[in-house]
Amino acid sequence: MALEPDLPIIDAHHHLWDRPRTPYLLEDFLADAAGGHDIRASVFIECETSYRSGGDALLRPLGETEFVVEAAACAAARPAGPRVAHGIVGFAELRAGAAIRPVLEAQIAAGAGRFRGVRHIAAWHADPMARGSVATPPPMLLLDPAFREGFAQLAPLGLSFDAWMYHTQLAELRDLADAFPETRIVLNHVGGPIGIGPYATRRRHVFAAWSDAIRGLSHCPNLHIKLGGFGMRLFGFGFHEGADPPESARLAEAWRPWIETCVEAFGPARCMFESNFPVDKASCGYTELWNAFKRITANWPPHERAALFHDTAARFYRLGSDT
Repeated sequence: MALEPDLPIIDAHHHLWDRPRTPYLLEDFLADAAGGHDIRASVFIECETSYRSGGDALLRPLGETEFVVEAAACAAARPAGPRVAHGIVGFAELRAGAAIRPVLEAQIAAGAGRFRGVRHIAAWHADPMARGSVATPPPMLLLDPAFREGFAQLAPLGLSFDAWMYHTQLAELRDLADAFPETRIVLNHVGGPIGIGPYATRRRHVFAAWSDAIRGLSHCPNLHIKLGGFGMRLFGFGFHEGADPPESARLAEAWRPWIETCVEAFGPARCMFESNFPVDKASCGYTELWNAFKRITANWPPHERAALFHDTAARFYRLGSDT
């Protein structure tokens, strides 16, 4: 059962994908979101799905945007329910440098008013056992001059950047944010603190190093942060290994220190909750996930909760005042 069912929510980060063995399509998301929470809208984040099969390689990711726009239109045609993919964050190969500009313009056109920004995953670690992402970017991507030449094309087009990396790489993000203060950036999944592989027995060390990096990043005014992703194997909580999904009180206990640290550093106006579904579905249910976030913030001031659950995402992704 959903706690506080009247609290407005924007799900700031979820995926849809048409993968043969594990599809997660509009109907799947709507079924997960039908658990009683007031999900007003959502933001789709790229996941390398439905790319065009031929033509210019730089333009192939437009197929994903077209796929999501179709799903969003189907959701909008319904008399009730959330505005699914009201904002779209797609992919563009920023290492193409200035040549990526027309591709970004094509993404904006394909997005039919929904395209808001780009995510180019940077999550890399030298030790394969520490990796919690299937992406295989090169090391120090955010410092690559060609990447930065492409990154420089975002702000002039009004586009934001979603950053995904591990906590061991956060200094690279601060360097990027300092170099491009006019570009709005949001860090995914609380900055990816690693809790697996060589870090599985060093959780106190990881928390200390991660929290120092988070406080450092908070000094960049163009940076925001997403609170979520805890259901991923990367975090080392192990909820995905249980015979039964955990209740929200147990989730809240595990997630609370990470969320409180982020909000204390960035403030509610630069933090937003995310479901990261269906990735986090391996560890918990959609209703329980939002219940956990509500439990953690139960005694916080109403204006802070409004920012975390709805207002920050609406403002950052330019979703409009009617969401």
